[in-house]
Amino acid sequence: MIRRDLLALACAAALVPFCFASSARGQEEQTPADDPATDPAVAAEEGDVEEVFEEITVTAKKREESIYEVPVAITAFTGEELQRQNITDLIDIGKFVPNLNVTGFSAGHTSSANPFIRGIGLQDHLITTDPGVSVYVDGVYLGRQVGQNWNLANIERVEVLRGPQGTLYGRNSIGGAINIITRAPGSEETSRFTLEAGSRGRWGGNLYTNQRLTDTWSVSATGAYTRRDGLGEFVNLPNADVEVGELEEIATRVGVRWAPSDRFSLLINADANQGDGGLRPYRTLIDEVPNGGVYGAGYRNSDTARNPYDNNTGQIDQTRVTNEAEGFAITADWAVSDHLAVKLLVSDRHSEYESGLDDDGFADNFLAFPETGFADQTSVELQLNGEYGNFDFVTGLYYFEEDGENDQRPTVFLGGLGTFNLSQQVESKAIFANLGYRLSERMRISGGLRFTQDDKDAAVNINDGLIDTGAQDDWSETSGELALTYSFDNGMNLYGAIQSGYQSGQFPARPYCLFGSLDFSQPGNVSQPNCFVASDPITAINYEFGFKGQAADNLLMSVALFYTTYSDLPYQVSTTSGAGFDTRNIIVDQNSWGAEWEGTWYAGGGFYLHSSLGYINADIDDPVAVAPLTPELTASLSPELILSLDGGGKTSFRVDYSYRDEMYGEPT
Repeated sequence: MIRRDLLALACAAALVPFCFASSARGQEEQTPADDPATDPAVAAEEGDVEEVFEEITVTAKKREESIYEVPVAITAFTGEELQRQNITDLIDIGKFVPNLNVTGFSAGHTSSANPFIRGIGLQDHLITTDPGVSVYVDGVYLGRQVGQNWNLANIERVEVLRGPQGTLYGRNSIGGAINIITRAPGSEETSRFTLEAGSRGRWGGNLYTNQRLTDTWSVSATGAYTRRDGLGEFVNLPNADVEVGELEEIATRVGVRWAPSDRFSLLINADANQGDGGLRPYRTLIDEVPNGGVYGAGYRNSDTARNPYDNNTGQIDQTRVTNEAEGFAITADWAVSDHLAVKLLVSDRHSEYESGLDDDGFADNFLAFPETGFADQTSVELQLNGEYGNFDFVTGLYYFEEDGENDQRPTVFLGGLGTFNLSQQVESKAIFANLGYRLSERMRISGGLRFTQDDKDAAVNINDGLIDTGAQDDWSETSGELALTYSFDNGMNLYGAIQSGYQSGQFPARPYCLFGSLDFSQPGNVSQPNCFVASDPITAINYEFGFKGQAADNLLMSVALFYTTYSDLPYQVSTTSGAGFDTRNIIVDQNSWGAEWEGTWYAGGGFYLHSSLGYINADIDDPVAVAPLTPELTASLSPELILSLDGGGKTSFRVDYSYRDEMYGEPT
């Protein structure tokens, strides 16, 4: 779709002089307002370009370090850059990171975000499925990727780690991890209000404040509202009170920090969001498969809905989608000594949604799946971190539990009426440690291990008890990593790393094959079929070399080469039966290799050129399988001009272009 925020960019440009602080992706241009000698435009005029870049500090490895010293391919967006690029959610993030692609399908819901990194991700959303890319907010893992609060207003930083992160992140990070860090209370004293407007009736805004109340108490608060009209009409439902793809969401985030001393602080974060809108546009199979079977009946969405974004459904309960989520996190930081620190992170979250799909695309009740779902999760992480001489370490204990379900009521398949309920309880425990040692001033070696124990208990109920069965399984695995970094005289850093990852097995999402195993001698029961069993755990090994840093006075760059092997990777495929979609796992081995580039070039006169390029080749051992939602080539190009204003301040003119190559939507 054409980028929808042209007018919003214009509005942002008008407000930039009041709240703009310059930065570059993964690195920040150094432009203190009180030191004109380091302003990019002034520095260019004076021939001093060494000060136009400033390294950004990240916490990708759960310790503060320069982005150029982290032995992993990582992209970091500062809060200022998110604002300048008008990046508002994860889908926007996916446009500017090499070998990252973020889609938003998931039951036709407007709140979904499904990231794929280097060919690994998940396009489904049911409770028995796990994503291959983990998303964290202030260290808290988000188990579900539909219904969550993806608003990125007033964020301190977003870090995208590519490749398996099985040691420090662990859970469901075989493809990578996305780490969202909010602005901490007391980190600044400011208040600001932002408005935006755009095409398709888009408008919204957010209010942010961060204040120190006393010497020990600080508070921050964000409130955001977004509204956008739909893309089309529900042509057979004139009484529908929403349009196709319509979106309305309100979100809030509040943080309170108590720091009675320099060595101890207690941070409480709470957030909530609520969304209401219309079902996403959906190109149905009717349009794609015109001959044979059900699809030979002659029904076409395009026969009635000439606009491809219109929807021809005749079911009012399919038109509206809703979502809400709320949660809190408590973080206690205690510096036991100058060399030893303890962190405790406790979180509890709830998310729910209402949505559905009308897969036939015409008015008759033929293929319809109205759906609701929820997930409750609790996590606890205890870390012990330290640094003694040339040694540094990060160790910890982790606990996670989740309880959730999806319910389709009524579900209609081939004209038949029924119900479908899927539920699952998860318990995961882990212990991890990462140790680093500085061999010399230039060379550092690091390694780590993580042991994980997962237990899943799942159940499926079809047609209100006609089929009611469950299954349990558990897995354990040790994953690890080994890395070596070397710093050159010019500030460039070379690293090599071997990383492994692990993901527990998964139960099938829609096991309608259960209908083939009914035991009518015991109504309401079914013999344990072999179609409702979990897959084997997934293991991944990644070999990677990288070269990054300030290559010249006016050039920042990073290059990464990788080769990754995945064993027992489940590809979800759906076939049709008389009962419904039968979603099964095809187990494959996948080998991926590729290269990634990111760079910022300063040409002088306040002109910057940001660029990224990613290439991946994914080989599958199954002749009919392909890596889904994985473009072979990804690229972005962003020229930017930053000019100083008389009397202080600055303004920015920027164009962002993003490209994603063609890709398969399904794994077969």
